[in-house]
Amino acid sequence: GMDFIFHEKQEGFLCAQHCLNNLLQGEYFSPVELASIAHQLDEEERMRMAEGGVTSEEYLAFLQQPSENMDDTGFFSIQVISNALKFWGLEIIHFNNPEYQKLGIDPINERSFICNYKQHWFTIRKFGKHWFNLNSLLAGPELISDTCLANFLARLQQQAYSVFVVKGDLPDCEADQLLQIISVEEMDTPK
Repeated sequence: GMDFIFHEKQEGFLCAQHCLNNLLQGEYFSPVELASIAHQLDEEERMRMAEGGVTSEEYLAFLQQPSENMDDTGFFSIQVISNALKFWGLEIIHFNNPEYQKLGIDPINERSFICNYKQHWFTIRKFGKHWFNLNSLLAGPELISDTCLANFLARLQQQAYSVFVVKGDLPDCEADQLLQIISVEEMDTPK
């Protein structure tokens, strides 16, 4: 099996945490840390709203609203994910963004994607020369062939998923080092 690939399985609704940890390949984020990023974002938003006066109807209505950045189930917003990745010098760009599309980059030449639909987040990542679906709902990492990658991303978008490209250098990980040297085929063939 692919035991050397870090793969957090779904627990409750912590898919944002699993998505980040599977992307970075380790236990980098806990729900507590993500919650504190969410609270910080809420607070910055509250400060901005307060500039219009703390007695304004907009402000009072805003205070009544549940947080956009997290909820009781453990869901976290794209802003929380984005801020969490900034700690690692990573940024995300919407795959469909015209600015990005203009660059004409073949998805195969990227390193990783994160995908979101409603409450679910998951990671697609390259190790060595191989792409894997690291969805926390799967039993384990799933190999995606190069020829299938573009179709896989297109299919997600048809299913109303938002797909984001992760830009920047991901932390070193064992899976990447191993799959630079040996191919998946060599690994799966019994000696």
